[in-house]
Amino acid sequence: MSSNQRPVPRLFLIRHGETEWSQNGRHTGRTDIPLTEKGEDETIQRALTLVGPGKILDPVNLCTVYVSPRIRAHKTFHLLFDHVEKLPDHIITEEVREWDYGEYEGLKPNEIQGIRPGWSIWTDGCPGGESAEEMCFRVDLVIEKIREHHRKFFEEGITSRDVVIVAHGHFNRVFLARWNKFPLAFGTHFNVEPAGMAILTYNHRNLDEPALSALNLYAKVN
Repeated sequence: MSSNQRPVPRLFLIRHGETEWSQNGRHTGRTDIPLTEKGEDETIQRALTLVGPGKILDPVNLCTVYVSPRIRAHKTFHLLFDHVEKLPDHIITEEVREWDYGEYEGLKPNEIQGIRPGWSIWTDGCPGGESAEEMCFRVDLVIEKIREHHRKFFEEGITSRDVVIVAHGHFNRVFLARWNKFPLAFGTHFNVEPAGMAILTYNHRNLDEPALSALNLYAKVN
């Protein structure tokens, strides 16, 4: 099958399910907290709707899954895939961890504004954590890896076309911006709901034309 006949490769970008801190707005980076009961239930509902043979996310099409090491992301991965016949191969990696909030870990936005009026993570980064430039660099490296998977699908004839990332709110928002070749700060315009799934792909079958095809599939938008 020529590259013009093959389906377009996709990336499924998934945020972990609800946690107590995501529900009340606390910045949750390094802190390892579990999903709430609601978070688990909503993730299972997404799994039964979206993941499985013949569904939007069919494990037979997967070449790689990247999972953040935080328990909320790892649990989400298992809730999404435990019902299928074989758990897909996956890589647990700090490359897709949440933005390191440093001194602002566990704080709500209004609390941070009380410490540093006018602060914006998109330009100012986090003292003691990651700067905006460091976050952009890390996400860009992940995108390079995914584009290489997709290049091999088009040019070298590998059979599996899709990649999955199970990660976090700010990571995913930065990723959406950078995938589409926007400045990192454009991530502020994307809402990424708990247990929501985005589909990223390409226009005109061209790896140089990345595109967003879907956002927050079946998630309850707050």
